[in-house]
Formats: sequence, C-alpha cells, structure tokens
Amino acid sequence: MWRKNWGFKNGDLIQEFGYDDDVDFDLRDDIEELTGSELLDEDDHDVVDAVIFWWRDGDGDLVDTLVDSLTTLGEGGVVWVLTPKSGRSGYVSPAEIQEAAPTAGLHCTTSVGVSKDWSATRLVTRKNK
Repeated sequence: MWRKNWGFKNGDLIQEFGYDDDVDFDLRDDIEELTGSELLDEDDHDVVDAVIFWWRDGDGDLVDTLVDSLTTLGEGGVVWVLTPKSGRSGYVSPAEIQEAAPTAGLHCTTSVGVSKDWSATRLVTRKNK
C-alpha cells in the first residue's frame, strides 16, 4: 500500500537520515527494491529525488533537521518524516511536525501508516504543493 502513496519509482535516489537499530528494515528493503538502488546516507551529497528520515522524540530540533534534509533535495522532491506510532517509544505528535514544517519552508500534505511501528508524514516545499 505504501508504494502507491509514496510515489517512489525505479531510478529514484532516496537519502536517509536518522538511521538506527530501531528502523523498519523491511520498509528500507522495499524502498531499495522499488528504486533499484541503496538508500544514500546522511553524508552523501548527490541530488536526490526524496528524503526519508526516522524521527523520534528527543532526537533534537526538528526544524534544523528538516532544513538539513533539504540541502540535497532536488526540485520537486519530497521529504518523508517517519515517526513511531502512538503508544510506541519515541512517539512524536503530528502537531509537532505540522508546527515545524512551515518554519523549515515545507508544507505537510499527507500522513500514512507504513508499518506496525512507524507512521510517515509527507512534506513538500511550498512551491511544490
């Protein structure tokens, strides 16, 4: 189901932020299979089609992290913020993302459940709404 909602396709370059041992490895594998390439890490400087980042309560300043995620994002690209679902350790309220996005120059467009533990919120630059 997430495949249709995310808009990823073969050949897309996706950069990943916030990787840790609690990420959804099946989801990561699905993205890599769909795009035909490995996820790029935080240190890569290639222009990317999308950014995913795993965000948990206590990870720092969300606005700063959102701004950092835009440095390699190509025109028309999207940012997906993955957060633990309600009731899970590290849960982040959707209101926190909605509040931080405009300050970083982004706009929330949709939220989807992507696994039993993670939800995702799609953000786009204001000009790409």
